[in-house]
Amino acid sequence: MTVNSANTSASIFRLSPLIRITLLSLYIALTVPLPFLSQVTAAPVSPALLWAGISVGLIALYAVLTEQVIVDDQGIQVTYPAWVPRFFRKGWILPWSQVKELKPRTTGQGGLVYYFLSQEEKAYLLPMRVAGFARLVQIVQAKTGIDTTDVRPLAQPWMYLILLGFTLLLLLVDGWAIATALATRQLT
Repeated sequence: MTVNSANTSASIFRLSPLIRITLLSLYIALTVPLPFLSQVTAAPVSPALLWAGISVGLIALYAVLTEQVIVDDQGIQVTYPAWVPRFFRKGWILPWSQVKELKPRTTGQGGLVYYFLSQEEKAYLLPMRVAGFARLVQIVQAKTGIDTTDVRPLAQPWMYLILLGFTLLLLLVDGWAIATALATRQLT
């Protein structure tokens, strides 16, 4: 079965921009100072190798953050753009007629995630970080008849706003660290 996004009743849900911006910013804040510090400290790993690794990691992270959820009259599909290799992120398709139930599971950190359980007892993770999650859950309830009243997103937007705030502070510290590293390099 292929869920057709051209279908007039299809809805596309993308990852929340707040989540995407926060995670990309955090990645940059955690990695960009490394080549500068490597050069100043004469670390055995070359700055060029670090830049290459950071670039590959950024592309991989961006690929993960391009996830889309498409729902229509036939089913639900998690997909990625064509440029994302299938071996990296496959996605999945589940027809509504195959949905048996929505099962909650506790995460290792104490959160709650939900899995679609198919008639064949296969589990499919309900995407919980999409923009418009409440509308997605309403569609799931309308198409499957499963009560989704208690289904809430894993993380609330305020959590990502706090993380983004701390990430911006970290970027300021990174700016200072990079400026100091460049100044130190000029002195030597």
